[in-house]
Parts: sequence; C-alpha cells; structure tokens
Amino acid sequence: MTDSLHLQSELATLTTEAFRPELAGIDQLPTLDIARLMNGEDTGVPAAVAARLPEIAAAVDAVAARMERGGRLVYAGAGTAGRLGVLDASECPPTFNTAPGQVVGLIAGGPGALVNSVEGAEDSPGLARADLDALKLTPDDSVVGVSASGRTPYAIGAVEHARAAGALTVGLSCNANSALAAAAEHGIEVVVGPELLTGSTRLKAGTAQKLVLNMLSTITMIRLGKTYGNLMVDVRASNAKLRARSRRIVAQATGAPDAEIESALTEADGEVKTAILILLAGVDGATATRLLEESDGRLRAALKKAGA
Repeated sequence: MTDSLHLQSELATLTTEAFRPELAGIDQLPTLDIARLMNGEDTGVPAAVAARLPEIAAAVDAVAARMERGGRLVYAGAGTAGRLGVLDASECPPTFNTAPGQVVGLIAGGPGALVNSVEGAEDSPGLARADLDALKLTPDDSVVGVSASGRTPYAIGAVEHARAAGALTVGLSCNANSALAAAAEHGIEVVVGPELLTGSTRLKAGTAQKLVLNMLSTITMIRLGKTYGNLMVDVRASNAKLRARSRRIVAQATGAPDAEIESALTEADGEVKTAILILLAGVDGATATRLLEESDGRLRAALKKAGA
C-alpha cells in the first residue's frame, strides 16, 4: 500500500475526519441557519471536555509538581494545534508574570508556521526532536503534544523524545485510542465528533483544545501560587490597561483607598503581590519582597508568615 493510500485508510478511521451526509446541503442554507447549526455544534464541546476532567486534573498536578522544581511547560503541535499552544504560552507572561522560557509553544515549521503553512513540517518527528533538543530538556520539564487527530508525527515525535529524556509527557487529542495519548504518560482524549465541515479540526476540535490548554496553564498557575483567590496577583503591568487592572486587583484584595494603593504600588515597583502584602501586613516594600521570596512567591504563605 502506498503512503498516500495508507494515510487515506488511517484518516477514514478518525472521528474528526468523518463525513456527515446530513450536512451535504449546508452551502445552500440561509446564513442564519448555518450560524444556528455551528452554534449547536459548539454546545457539545464543554460536555466532551467535562468527560475528561479527571485526566486533565491529573496532568495539571503532575505539571505543577515539576514546575515547582523549576521545570518548564512546553506545548508542541502542528497547524491549528501548534498555534493554540503558542497562543497559550504567549499569554502566560502578561497574565502570570512567568519568566521568559518558563512556558513555551513549539509549532512544526517554526514561527513562520503561525501565519503560513510549512510544507511537510507536521510529518516530521525528527523536526520535533530537534526543536526539543534546542530547549535542552530536563526531567523537570513537561511536554504537551497537541493534535486533533492524535496521529500527527510532529506531536507524537515530541512526546516520545521528551519521554525518553525523562520529562513528563501529556498527549492531547480529539480521537479515542490515539497514538498520541498512548505515547504519553497522561493521555487526554476529548472526543467532540465529526466537524461541520468535514475534517476542519480548527472548529470543534480546536475549541476543545483551547479549553483544555486554558485549564492546563491556568490551574497549574493557581497551584503554583500565582493567584490570590481568583485575582491575578502576578499580572505584569506592561500597558495602560494592565496598570489599571493592577490597581483594581490591589483594591479588590485590600479594600484600601486609592492614595494608599498608589503609594504601595510605587513602593512595590508595580508588583501587585508586593503591594497587597505592604497594605495587608503593614510592612515596608523591602520586607514584603523578602517575605514573598521566603514564601516562594505565594502571597497567602507570605501573609501568614507576616502574621496578617
């Protein structure tokens, strides 16, 4: 069997590639009807994610344990899956003040593949190995392979190479019994069913992957103490909107008047957690910084240490 025929045979077994004859006339429907169909399709995605919550939680705890030891969270995927990983990684520094390189998104074909398809990149497990070798993986790192089909060679290659290096591995796919989940220590298979447009996995499958990646990064950061309750106390105030959000967060956490908040943020050099500690513990900036360092950046622990 030729490679092309083998691939066709393989794709025919995937739920995400299944043809839906009842939608064959969709292009002749009124726009509002198509919109209703799409919206109806999307409503089933959260339930598919809900069915995998135990696996997601187990993966989060494993990732957080390694990041506590200084490890990194690395996403690896091709096409839409790769772009979603890069998106999630790029949003961690402004949201959680993660260090450069602490959360990494790898896409088959490199940064250029974010906006243009790179021919053959997703078919190369060797490319994944090279991309991971450039990061100098350690056993404290976690690598999440992302692939709607669960058969993308780049994602599987990344997981297999990472596992051989002793890193934690997670395989996120949208088909049951996927090769990607089988290759990883933690398999997460969110089965959303056939797409509205046959094989267009940027739709329901993409939405499902986005929801799971949101959980992986957000809950991991909660576990790492980068929030205080549901407040983003590690937010990096890199623009006017985020500076305003920083002031609001300090106000919500402390109830202090505006003048005291401004003073605390100035003394804290804009660091939200430090400003909150200054106000709630009644300490100066240097003491607040020291308490947070001694508490591994965890605000609740620093407040307890300060007796607040």
